Amino acid sequence: MTAPSTYGLSTQARNLQWLLTDLVEEVPGVNSVAVVSSDGLLLLSSDPGGAAASAAAAPSGEGPARTKGPRGASADLATIVSGLGSLTTGAAELMEGGAVKQTMVAMEHGSVFVMAISDGSLLGVHATPDCDMSVVAYHMALFVGRAGHVLTPEVRSELRQSMEKTP
Repeated sequence: MTAPSTYGLSTQARNLQWLLTDLVEEVPGVNSVAVVSSDGLLLLSSDPGGAAASAAAAPSGEGPARTKGPRGASADLATIVSGLGSLTTGAAELMEGGAVKQTMVAMEHGSVFVMAISDGSLLGVHATPDCDMSVVAYHMALFVGRAGHVLTPEVRSELRQSMEKTP
């Protein structure tokens, strides 16, 4: 993972970036992580510049080659997280199930986890198919618990602006 520059960011924004980096580097099987605002904008990413997505193709037998989006894997994951969040919230409303806490999609070549953060933002994780799902979910819950109170409107605005400046 290539860490983004934290130059000029507030202490809260730097701490959130550190928590996200720690999640990716310390939890086995985590490929990428994104935090998306309630309106679908990418706030934090483990791959803000698309460095990890620049590989031309997946290794043989590990699924189809990925095409690089406007910001690589981070833009793709943010779109998926936002869409899954909207879909599951709508389903929960129709079923009168209350607030959605976590969504998990298991696929042949990986898993996607989405967890709500208290301010309406969402934490999304793309993991390998052999990851320990309970370990990923546990560390996501730790992130949400630590980050939820920090994601103030000011910090969200700062993070959005920093993502827009990322090449």
